[in-house]
Amino acid sequence: MNVADAMTPRSELVVVEIPGSRNDVLEYIQEHGFSSVPVVKDVDGDEVYRGLVTRDDLIEQPDEDQLALLMREVPTVGAAADIVDAARTMAAEGSRRLPVVDGDELVGIVTVTDVVRAIARGEVDGETRVGELATRAVNATHTDTPLPVAEREIALSGVPYAVVLDDDAATAGMLTEVDILEVARVVEGEASTGDSIADQDSDWSWEGIKATGARYLPTRNVEIPAEAVRHFMTEDLITVNATRTAKEVAQELISNDIEQVPLVSGTDLDGIVRDVDLLEGL
Repeated sequence: MNVADAMTPRSELVVVEIPGSRNDVLEYIQEHGFSSVPVVKDVDGDEVYRGLVTRDDLIEQPDEDQLALLMREVPTVGAAADIVDAARTMAAEGSRRLPVVDGDELVGIVTVTDVVRAIARGEVDGETRVGELATRAVNATHTDTPLPVAEREIALSGVPYAVVLDDDAATAGMLTEVDILEVARVVEGEASTGDSIADQDSDWSWEGIKATGARYLPTRNVEIPAEAVRHFMTEDLITVNATRTAKEVAQELISNDIEQVPLVSGTDLDGIVRDVDLLEGL
């Protein structure tokens, strides 16, 4: 199976164009649930691929507004490449998507979800038991953790989710980056740079001029509600056990539009199966 068989073609992609702003990307991510948006530039009438802006970039760089500085370079792939090779690249690079390019032209994008969909359909191997693929280290937070704190926990852990535990350490729900970005908003303000003129006692002041004011620079930030995680988490979770196959779990992920499911042994949380873990089975 080739990348061209699985990718989303350029005609169906939403892109942002340089010059642009973070608000353009945030709008698409919030409205459509995208995890990233490709960035292009018009060069003499031709559309040239430049990079990607992801939801992580928006959260990690709250004061940056310029699209050109927010975007990141990621590995690319050709349309004729084997889908398993593309999956191997995504797993090795820790990238959830690969822009599909022909020269400098963006012709599509292939994502982890595209590969998972191929596994779910039986188009590539999906017979590995997920007990062999699951991640045993689980990122967790508490039901009463303020959402901004939970966002920092997720960012510092390097995974896009947190399993939410109650007072008895039982699984109460799941919080994801998507849940956080759905309620985040960009706010503007001003930050003082201090007095703009030296005061009378300054060693380098040759005239006794007092400071008459301070300079202010505009700042931007991502505002996240400070309410408890339990107000934003998903409570009704799909769970799987270690005997399920990658194909079966892929079907659960696709049909429920989720990126990870808890791995359970009886009622005990035993790990997490992320969509990227299924790629390892290939």
